[in-house]
Formats: sequence, C-alpha cells, structure tokens
Amino acid sequence: MVTKNKDGPKLPKQQLAILAIARFAEPLAATSIYPYLPEMIKNFGVPKNEVAKWAGFTGSIFSVAQSMAAVPWGRASDRFGRKPIILLGITSTMICFILWGLSTSLTMAITVRFIMGAGNGNVGILRTMVAEMVPEKELQPKAFSLMPLVWSIGSVFGPAFGGFFAQPAKQYPSLFGNIDFFKKYPFALPNIVAGIIFFISLMTGLLFLRETLESRRGHQDWGLALGEKLTRPFKRRGPHYHHHRNNNRRHSFVDDGASAPLLAPSSLPTSIASSVETADPPTLREIFTPQTIINLTSYTFLALHSVTFDQVLPVFLNYPRVDRTPSNTHLPFKFSGGFGLGSDKIGTIYTVYGIACGVVQFFLFPWFCARFGVLRCFRAATLLFPIVYLLTPYTALIEDTHTRYAAFLTLILVKGVAVIIGFPCTTILLTNSASSLRILGTLNGFATTFSGLGRAVGPAMAGAIFTWGVTGRDYIIAPWWFLSLVAAIGAIPSWWIVEGEGPSRSLQTDSEESSEEEGEEEEEVLDGGSTLVSNSQGSRAGSAMDGGYGTIKKDAQEAR
Repeated sequence: MVTKNKDGPKLPKQQLAILAIARFAEPLAATSIYPYLPEMIKNFGVPKNEVAKWAGFTGSIFSVAQSMAAVPWGRASDRFGRKPIILLGITSTMICFILWGLSTSLTMAITVRFIMGAGNGNVGILRTMVAEMVPEKELQPKAFSLMPLVWSIGSVFGPAFGGFFAQPAKQYPSLFGNIDFFKKYPFALPNIVAGIIFFISLMTGLLFLRETLESRRGHQDWGLALGEKLTRPFKRRGPHYHHHRNNNRRHSFVDDGASAPLLAPSSLPTSIASSVETADPPTLREIFTPQTIINLTSYTFLALHSVTFDQVLPVFLNYPRVDRTPSNTHLPFKFSGGFGLGSDKIGTIYTVYGIACGVVQFFLFPWFCARFGVLRCFRAATLLFPIVYLLTPYTALIEDTHTRYAAFLTLILVKGVAVIIGFPCTTILLTNSASSLRILGTLNGFATTFSGLGRAVGPAMAGAIFTWGVTGRDYIIAPWWFLSLVAAIGAIPSWWIVEGEGPSRSLQTDSEESSEEEGEEEEEVLDGGSTLVSNSQGSRAGSAMDGGYGTIKKDAQEAR
C-alpha cells in the first residue's frame, strides 16, 4: 500500500514538462501552415474562388486519415506502451512535414497530408498518458490544461514563423533571392525549421519520457538508460542527497518507473502478472456507456466547428476586399469581401491570438474550473461559439481599419477563451466518464476517431460553402452561419452530461484489495520513504503495482 504525502497528492511536474516538450512540435508545425496555406494552394494553379474549397479539403483529408488510424494506434498503445507509439508518431509527422514543404502540386500536397494524418495517433494517447500520470481528480484541471496550453504556445510561434519563413526568396530577396531551391520550393523553409523542432521533441521523449502503461513499466527502456547516462555528470549529489530525495518522493508512476527493474512482471505473483500481460481488450459495451457516448458527441461537435473556424479564417482574411455596390450588397445577408491580407499579417494576427489564449490557459482556466466547476465551464463555453461565428463575417463591413481590426480581434479572443475552456473541460469529462483505466487508451482512440471525422467533415463542407457563397452570389456569411448552426446543435448534448467520478483500476481483484487492507497495518517505512509490506509477496507486489493509481474518486477523498 502506498503512503500518501502529508501535503496531499502533487503533480508529476517533471514528466508533464517532458511530455509537453515532446508534444510542442506538433501544434507549432500544424498552425504554421495557416498563414501561407491560401497562397500555397494558389501557387498550385487553383483559381481564387476555389481556394477555400481546396484548403478545406486539404485539412479534411488529414482528419479523415487520422480518424481511420486513431483506434488502431490507441489499441497499439494499450498493447505495446504509450511511449513507443508516441515516438513513432512524432517521427512520421516530422518526415511528412518536410515532404509537405516540398510539394509541387495539389495532388502531392493532399497525398502527404493523408499519410501525415494516418501516421500519428498521438492526440488521444497523450490524453491517456496525462490521465495515467494524474489520477487525482482535484489535480485534473491543471494537468489536463497542459496539452491545450502547449497548443496555445505552439500557436504563438507556429503562425509567426510560418508567415515569416514562407516564400523566403520573395520576402527576403537579399538573403534568399539567389537560392534556386527556395524559388522552386517557396514553402519548404518553415517546414524544415519545424522538422528541426520535431527532432528535438523526438530526442526529449526518447531520452526522458517514462512509460505510463502499467503492464509495460517493468520493461527495459534503453532510451531512459541513455538519458540517465547523459545527464549524470550534471546532477548535484551532496552528502544528504539520497536522504533528501527519499523524504520528498511523490508516490506515483514516476516512482514505479524508477523502480521498474525491481518489479519486473516475472517477480509478480502469477495471477497478477498474467492479468497485466494477458488482459482481454476492452469490449465495446465497456467503452460505449451512455455518458461516454454523450461526451464523445460533445467532443466531436467541438472539434468540428472550432477546427473548421481555424482553417476557414485564413482564407477569409486572405480574400480580397470588395467595393460595395447595390448589386453586390444587400444587408444584412448579401455581401462579400474579406480583409485582403498576406501570409505575414495573417501570421501576426494568429500570434496575438495565441498569446492571448496562452494567458487565459495558464492564469484563468484553473481558477474558472475551481470556482464554477468543469461541467458549468464547458456549458458556458458551448454557448459562446454560435455568437462568435455569427458575427465574424460582419467585421469585413467596417470601413475604418482600426475599428475593423479591433472588432475582429475581440471576436476571435472570445472564441479563444471558449476553446481554451472547452477542450480541457471536455477531456476531463470524457476521462471521468470512463469505467476503468484499462479502457482509456482505446476510449481516447475512439475520441480521436470521432473528432477526426468532425474535423474532416467540417473544413470540407465549410470550404465548399465558402466557394459557393462567393462565386457569383456574394454570400460570404454562408460558411460562418453554417458553423454557428453546427455549434448551436453541438451545445445541446452538454446539458445531458453528468460529471463522473473517474475510472478505476479494473485489473485489481477483490482478493488483492483484501490482502492490501490486511497488510496496511504492517507497513514499515525504510530509508525515509521506501515502503515494505511484510505480510506476503502478493500484498507487496499489489502495493507496488498501485503506484498512486486506484480510483480517482478514492484518491480525491483521501487527499481531502
């Protein structure tokens, strides 16, 4: 039985930070394409009025492939471990982004985007790792806000360097004007930079990220061993190092990972080892309960309209301004025209947007959740989206430049707040609707699949509607009102959500629980924190396997 820290459970900050670094390259690279995507598609010879359609399709094909591969990747992570699958996904995405920058035709670009989506199932697996790292319910708002925070930080730098480095021969002729490579491949440079950052993320994960899947934590990790050797000369080890380290241990998966060689599956009782290694995969009935279905529906709608907004927005900003005449303008519905911005200015707008989202994520989100609760925050966020989408196209009607930008930035910042609150909250609600930690990998795989379908359908439909609206009809409001309708429908399921108590460890049997309770009184604390259970090998192994797990409800009650 693992003893509790007197100050209550604490976040495994070091491992969460390593996970964040491993994750950072993906949002940075993903958002870097937004500023130059319309110009890239134009560069392939696509007519101006069809840019939105093909931009939407390019985004959709990525999501289709990702949704097709998400469940297989989730099941693979349940079997082979979270870490190797994440590293494989990072490697695949790194290679594909470089190929994306070298695309010379629309067909090549779409093919690369499909392979990129199919080769990375990290979205759901990362959520699973966070859930396994932090089973304590009271710590979840902070823990689950980490990945969206990383996305926000990536959103700050991604569009900035995407717009800054795109078409370098054209933007910086004195530096790159004489380099034929950048003339032939004008969008290669931002993706090469992204590839370098992917490599840093890959090495960080390989050397320092610990496995969180319970059945794989006893296996040898050569990457961790190499990371330990590389960092050993830089670690300070004073005379009281070991005593201080043991007295400040957080009993969690990190401790289990460090002591894994002592707890290999072969040393466990046969019944426990066999249940860990050969547990049957979760059934669909276990995964799809009424509450998980409702939460998956809410998550799918949120992904559909919020990601579609992000992909249609740069096309709207790039679309040229239009002189208003009685023939092309009949308010409040018939009008056309965008902002007429290039990739550099679009990148600046996304940077401001990303900075604001990061501030909200870091300072306001945990406070909102603590003050109002996760479910109330999520419901409030769902109500903001339809309003923002409805009003966005009307900002193009404002003639004064400063007022136009002020109104537009106000709307997208409100949308940013809703996204920053919405995604972590729906992740927490989905996690707490699961019946067991055993199904989290597969459940998050299905979440990625369904949200991927939403992210596939949304941009494709909105892009087609955008093209329909501006081709001789002057209804640029069409895609935005479509998104507003989708968001309004998506807000409905949130009122049927019941906040769950969180998943339990399904591998632990009643006999193991009984033996742990009997052995609890016989614990001895050795070396300032290492726990020894003396009643039986089964109790000792079962205790070691806990590693800070158990049900989220139970841990929260003990902490309180």
